[in-house]
Amino acid sequence: MKFLDLAKVYIRSGGGGAGCVSFRREKFIEFGGPDGGDGGNGGSVWAEAVEGLNTLIDFRYQQHFFAKSGQPGMGSQRTGKSGDDIVLKVPVGTEIIDEDEETLIADLTEVGQRVLLAQGGNGGWGNLRFKSSTNRAPSRANPGQDGVERTIWLRLKLIADAGLLGLPNAGKSTFLAAVSNARPKIADYPFTTLVPNLGVVGIDGKEFVMADIPGLIEGASEGRGLGDQFLGHVERCSVLLHLVDGTSSTIAKDYRTIITELEAYSGTLAEKPRITALNKIDALDAKTLANRRRSLEKASGGPVHAISGVSGAGVPEVLRALHRVISADRAEDGPEEGTWQP
Repeated sequence: MKFLDLAKVYIRSGGGGAGCVSFRREKFIEFGGPDGGDGGNGGSVWAEAVEGLNTLIDFRYQQHFFAKSGQPGMGSQRTGKSGDDIVLKVPVGTEIIDEDEETLIADLTEVGQRVLLAQGGNGGWGNLRFKSSTNRAPSRANPGQDGVERTIWLRLKLIADAGLLGLPNAGKSTFLAAVSNARPKIADYPFTTLVPNLGVVGIDGKEFVMADIPGLIEGASEGRGLGDQFLGHVERCSVLLHLVDGTSSTIAKDYRTIITELEAYSGTLAEKPRITALNKIDALDAKTLANRRRSLEKASGGPVHAISGVSGAGVPEVLRALHRVISADRAEDGPEEGTWQP
């Protein structure tokens, strides 16, 4: 299945049906009077977060969602049929944004959350509604309200607890495959990962979700390589794991490249808790490892984990460090309350 995390959608709710002007004209009924029914309500357009979806690919093939209008009222006090609602089923973690691509309408982060995107128009009143003691035979009825037409953007941000960052070929996919049930593509050339991958990681009987995104290169914020288009998928993470290729001869430069691109993308993302790890230590001798770890510690200004996704060296320790940050973040946030209401 192809991965799509941004889609433009056109929606329109149904208009209300017009009210009816009608009078009873039956034999042997002396005072018939008005009996025009109301028009039916138009269908509304909703969005709902559902299980089993992890991409917006369905919205590439269908971009227009128009609810049906209500039927007009009829004589004999018959109300017109209301139009059926339309529900856009989206993955958990989908943001719904207005046409200006800035105004956030809703953020659906839990299964079952729903938001009303376009209210259907009310049906018009029939002439029976206007009958009174002074107006026994009203000959007017209301038209139905028009539906709402708008353009929205759907933007998917994956729900993950930890995110993997690094240059292409830093070993992110190998690490994710080693610690989780994910099976990302792994090869010895840059940009093997073209779309984000999720994996469930287990450590000491505890579990959390980790996201791997395509590698960044210098100038990603300006569109080089795959750009920074996938950084949004780690914005929800509690902690970032920055993997640096230990076989590189430019350790400090590689580290600063990623930090520069994070800062160019979002100050909030750059300030997230971050754990730095020197990867691929199985390919280094002790002296080279010590020198490059020292260089990375100087560049990052903090401790550095030495790990190998292939041999598993140092992996449990870095997973425990990630889980500690995630647990602290969950405790700080507490249980989420409330959902989006129509």
